[in-house]
Amino acid sequence: MNGSYKRVILKLSGEALSGGKGHGLDDKTINNICSKIVEISKRDVQIAIVVGGGNYWRGKSSTMIDRSTSDNMGMLGTVINALRLQASLEEMGVETRVQTAIAMQQVAEPYIRRRALRHLEKGRIVIFGAGSGLPYFSTDTTAALRAAEIDADVILIGKQGVDGVYDDDPNINPDAKKFDELTYIDILNLGLGIMDSTATSLCMDNNIPLQVFGIDDPQNLIRIFDGEKIGTIIR
Repeated sequence: MNGSYKRVILKLSGEALSGGKGHGLDDKTINNICSKIVEISKRDVQIAIVVGGGNYWRGKSSTMIDRSTSDNMGMLGTVINALRLQASLEEMGVETRVQTAIAMQQVAEPYIRRRALRHLEKGRIVIFGAGSGLPYFSTDTTAALRAAEIDADVILIGKQGVDGVYDDDPNINPDAKKFDELTYIDILNLGLGIMDSTATSLCMDNNIPLQVFGIDDPQNLIRIFDGEKIGTIIR
């Protein structure tokens, strides 16, 4: 199946760019991830990236301000991450476009579906920033939404600190069982916190497969496209 991935959405958390610190940006980590993305793009795979903003701000974690304002702050954090990824990818010789769901023309293009598709067809990497542009929706939901819009073959979810989906936290419970394959209904019924329920339902309704893998070792990205059994597949 992996060899048939021709157009993918790569979902990266903000924390994945922080080099294990949980906040801010780590140049070495980002360059390592970007070098693998470039390697995949050279295999004629069309790549779009949805990046989170948790290394700066998590909208739902605020107790002092209203949720809409808090989510807007988080969306702006994702734009910082998108621009940082773009800088590394272009330094490595791959044309990259950032498209944002909140208009900020001096910084990036507005998200326009047909333009995004044109960029992908021309071999450019497209990074979607500012989430969906709407409060109360996570960047997981953005990944599902954009995957449906651009007709992606799969959403690759790079997780930090874990190499797939388990029935319990493997960092706490050494007996936690890893799943090789799951269905969307399993995710919802078992309450497995891979994506929020809105994102999972959107993937289920549009029949978009997910592959959850560990991004702590960015080489896993290459292994997926080499056809190795990596992480957990949900369909």
